[in-house]
Amino acid sequence: MESLSFITVDEQSISVAQAVKYLQASGKLGQFIGDILRQYVIDEEIATRADVVISPALTEQAIIDFRLKNQLTDSQRFNDWLKSNGTNYETFHSSVASSFKLEKLKAAISDPKLQEYFIERKIFLDRVVLSRIIVENHELAEELHAQVEEGASFEQIAREYSLADDKVVNGMMGPVSRGTLPDILRAAVDVASTGTVIGPLELEGRFGLFRVEQFLTASLDDTQLKQTLQNELFEKWLAEKIQKLTVRLQVG
Repeated sequence: MESLSFITVDEQSISVAQAVKYLQASGKLGQFIGDILRQYVIDEEIATRADVVISPALTEQAIIDFRLKNQLTDSQRFNDWLKSNGTNYETFHSSVASSFKLEKLKAAISDPKLQEYFIERKIFLDRVVLSRIIVENHELAEELHAQVEEGASFEQIAREYSLADDKVVNGMMGPVSRGTLPDILRAAVDVASTGTVIGPLELEGRFGLFRVEQFLTASLDDTQLKQTLQNELFEKWLAEKIQKLTVRLQVG
């Protein structure tokens, strides 16, 4: 193993042991081993599960679509592309098939837990769009609230009086995760309706008025969100599997 060649640079052979030393010196050995263990666990799981088998036609169609999209329909041009990317057709075909199998594995691992996980995370996934006016004392906050209730422009008051940086955009905070809101503000937001002005509320020694602009409720119908949660669950599963492995580095 000590003298086993790993790579050749300018006709000089670099052994596996030397490559490991280089990785150690650069501080990247742990990441390198982690990537190996990750792929090992994935391959072992795919090999033992019947629910991640894919149709060969799916892989072939994906390759055809890729070639059409990238103008690689000519065989020679496609072969040149494969060569320039340091691969060949067999390896490329295997990579495409593996990507489909990985997605099926992610779904198989995460879907049984997805609904429960979504509910656990929902407080952080739900967002609310707020505008705010932040001032130094309670009396001024009360006066400004009264002015808004009487018809004064919330945006104009934010520009004139607010101490927050977002006063330049009329106090608009933008979408904020419910889970990151201070408890006192979240409690008020949860019973408010769109357009409601909340406050004054004391936060970190200052006083704020908050207007609810829009509620952005999270849903598993959101494809991007669903995929994000699937990935999080899969990564948790993968980390647990890797943690249980017994690993020995046998070089030199």
